[in-house]
This record gives sequence, C-alpha cells and structure tokens, in this order.
Amino acid sequence: MPRFSANLGFLWADRPLLARIAAAGEAGFRAIELHYPYETPPQAVRDACAQTRVKLLGINTAIGSEPPDSGLAALPGREAEARARIEAALNYAVAAGGTAVHVMAGKVPSELRAKARQTLISNLRHAAGRAEALGLTILLEPINRRDMPDYFYDGVEDAAAIIAELDSPAVRLMFDCYHVGVMQGDVLTRLRTHLPIIGHIQFAAVPSRAEPDEGELNYPAIFAEIDRLGYAGWVGAEYRPRADTDDGLGWFRASRTR
Repeated sequence: MPRFSANLGFLWADRPLLARIAAAGEAGFRAIELHYPYETPPQAVRDACAQTRVKLLGINTAIGSEPPDSGLAALPGREAEARARIEAALNYAVAAGGTAVHVMAGKVPSELRAKARQTLISNLRHAAGRAEALGLTILLEPINRRDMPDYFYDGVEDAAAIIAELDSPAVRLMFDCYHVGVMQGDVLTRLRTHLPIIGHIQFAAVPSRAEPDEGELNYPAIFAEIDRLGYAGWVGAEYRPRADTDDGLGWFRASRTR
C-alpha cells in the first residue's frame, strides 16, 4: 500500500492550520501537504510537525493579488510578481522544513498561450535554479478545465513537455489522479508512462472530488499499480470530505490494516 499524506488545504479545513497538523498526526498520517500556509509563521509549522511527528511535503506558490488570479508563473507582464511569489514559497518551504513547491501557472486566455509558455519557461528556469541550490523540488500540476477554466495546462503531456525542455532534476510532475480522470482519463496508462518524471501523486474521487471510496476511478487498483511500479514517494489525499474529515477516513484506516 502506498504511503499516504494528508492535504490540509481540504482535510480538517474547519480548523486553524496548526490544529489541522495535529489532527493529521492523530489520524495516523505521517506526512502532510499544504496549499497556502503563509499566514502561519513557518517556524510554527515546523514545530507543529515535529511535535506531531509528521513530515511536511509541499506547499503552493501564492495565487496572486488580482482576482481572478490562480497563479502567476505563466502570465506575461507579471514576471516580477511571479518570481517574488516563487522566492517567498521557496523560503517558506525551507524555513518550515518542506521539500517541494508547486508553482501555480495561472489562467491564460487562448490568444496568449504561445507568449505565456515562454513566460512560464523563463520563470521556471529561475525557480529550478533556486530550488536546486536549496535542495527543493519544483512541482508542475495540470488542472482540469471544469474546475479551473483557462488554466495554462490541463493535460499531463503538456506539463511533461515543459519538464523535458527545462531538463532540470529539480522540476517534476505532480500527477493528480483526479485532474487526469476528469480531463483525460486512462489514468493507469498515463501513470505508467510518466512515472520517471513524477515527483508527487494526489487523488480524489471522480467526479465528486470526495473520498476515494466512490465514483468512476478504481482506487484500490490504482494504489496497487502504484506499488507495482515501485513508486517510492508519497500519495496525497487531496479531496473535499463529504462531511466530517474523520468520519470519511474509513478508506485510510482500512489501508493501514493491510
């Protein structure tokens, strides 16, 4: 069975961040990942993780300051702000004891795609150089069009092409089974194909984005394939609980008895 991490952007979302970290540890998770933790001092996050004996994995870059910002790295004309957000995320991750930063690309209208790709490559080259020096990983995550229309990339092949062009050991793919399932399908084949560049895996039910015990994707088969492939990283529970987070952890409790 894979090693599961708790994404505290969604799990126990009714509690302050430090209480969420404690709840994850009490539930039996040994790793966590965060969305936008910047209102909490990084040392407080580091201390809470140490007290709870959980490992901090990744955080996201801040999405930006102008609605409807959903990331900045691919937005032409906002390079300075994008790089400032990347630098802030890298520094926070180091101070909090994290290992990775998901660089949010942002929403781009179709007529700006070509220019946006050049902008993204330039910003990611900068981010990769800094991440290599700090011993961190940069993660790229395609996001489905249903949840986030106009997001720069919505397919794993698009992100994989950028990773190949950058050719940096610090830049890896965030393979979210939920986004792949909604946008593309054929999750197991894509997982096998892109395993060499995957830096992190996430999951949620399709189409509901709830616990992985419902919907179109057969998660027992996906988790078994992750094991068979020899993936050694963490697999993040990034779903929206149907109700109380603890009440929906039956899938996780069952996995710990196998």
